[in-house]
Amino acid sequence: MPKRSSRGKQGPEDVNEIAFRVVQEATGEGPKEWKDGKNPAAVILGRLGGLKGGKARARKLSAIERSDIARRAANARWQHKS
Repeated sequence: MPKRSSRGKQGPEDVNEIAFRVVQEATGEGPKEWKDGKNPAAVILGRLGGLKGGKARARKLSAIERSDIARRAANARWQHKS
């Protein structure tokens, strides 16, 4: 049985797509470039989840589980010491 080809763009761009891209680049209305390469809205959303995640995880863990995680982390840190 033959394998299915990828479902990406098949063939060259349409003439209208090429014209649209050329006009955007010529007028400076192309895709916006951020100074650090990151989308500020995505950074904010990622930070929101990150800020909530650690506290929520700590509330969910029992004292024994927290102790076990801390012990493994300490062991991992000390293994790299020479």
